[in-house]
Amino acid sequence: MDVIVLGLMLLSLTIWLGLVCFWGQFWRTDQQLEVTETQLQSLPVVCVVVPARNEAELIPTSLRSLLLQDYPGSFNVFLVDDRSTDQTANFAEGVAHAVGKPQQLHIISGESLPPGWSGKLWAVEQGIKSASKLTPDYFLLTDADIEHDPDNLRRLVAKAVQEDLDLVSVMVRLRCKSFWEKLLIPAFVFFFQKLYPFRWVNNPNNPTAAAAGGSILIAREALERIGGIQVIRQALIDDCALAQAVKRGTGDWGLGTREEFSQSPVPNTQYPIPIGRIWLGLSSLTRSLRPYDSLATIWDMVARTAYTQLNYSPLLLLGTLVGMPLIYLAPPVCVILGAVWSNWAIAFTGLFGWLLMTFAYYPTIRFYKCSPWFAFSLPAIAFLYTLMTLDSALRHWQGRGGAWKGRVYPSSDNF
Repeated sequence: MDVIVLGLMLLSLTIWLGLVCFWGQFWRTDQQLEVTETQLQSLPVVCVVVPARNEAELIPTSLRSLLLQDYPGSFNVFLVDDRSTDQTANFAEGVAHAVGKPQQLHIISGESLPPGWSGKLWAVEQGIKSASKLTPDYFLLTDADIEHDPDNLRRLVAKAVQEDLDLVSVMVRLRCKSFWEKLLIPAFVFFFQKLYPFRWVNNPNNPTAAAAGGSILIAREALERIGGIQVIRQALIDDCALAQAVKRGTGDWGLGTREEFSQSPVPNTQYPIPIGRIWLGLSSLTRSLRPYDSLATIWDMVARTAYTQLNYSPLLLLGTLVGMPLIYLAPPVCVILGAVWSNWAIAFTGLFGWLLMTFAYYPTIRFYKCSPWFAFSLPAIAFLYTLMTLDSALRHWQGRGGAWKGRVYPSSDNF
């Protein structure tokens, strides 16, 4: 038994050494938008598209932050009221008048959802269609629960112009105030970075592609090149689907599975050579207003798309259910077993593995200004996320997957 346990722990330790040393330095938090030089030689025209469904509580803050952007160029905000029942549009109109910029806000009444579209992407499509009349250079696609730093639009445009990028996206700072948010939200970002290492995403020679839906600046020409938003109209994980389509330079984002494409570290004959140039980073100033102050709310957020991320594959689900305990739970379990059995080889190997994962997680904990002790909690956090993933699969099999804002979306082979 000792030999088996020690062998499993050595395997877990080897995996962690590989992740820390060779997996795109995903654990670092150095890819940040705020380091961008904001000087602009030209002032591209920007249209902001905001899909909003029952966001009356948050829209006053988020829309105000958009209308008060310190961007010297021309920009207009197109808010698509996705059949809200809480007077979202009225609140939005009031905000525009309150800040003295009613002429920059265009409110669009959303049409009924047609078959084959997700609600958010149908709203985005309508916003882009209306905004295109102004022939913008860029579209800023953002959610109605995001409070933008006054310089956010200027930084996004400067990043795109200076580095000739087709798409620039930032993972905004998620709310991290309650105990459950401090325990689980930084880990959400950590796992996302592990799945899509930002350095690989930002490397034009690497096919890995991802984006964060809260704040995406995309060039109009790049969007037209892939065939518009309609090419990803069914995607539940729409941000990453859009990034993959842009980087490939084609609307055929379903080529191969999403998991295969995202995990391929280098271009090869199975995948097209990347064409579009994209960038993804963190933001310490632009933030999400959406509260996740209970385990249930975070659980629902993750379970809504976790099985989608696994491409609805039972085999990948099985690999997750086996791999997560091996990678995250084995080290602390080995520390305990080694101490109980007085087998110090097992105990110290487990401790080294635990410290290694804590070292990898700590930069994210520091970025979110949480207590360093949370960094040691990653095994317990990973266990909860594993249960959320299993629940996501169960919801899918029961026909309850993809529920959001009162809508339940069926799966698609293209996801």
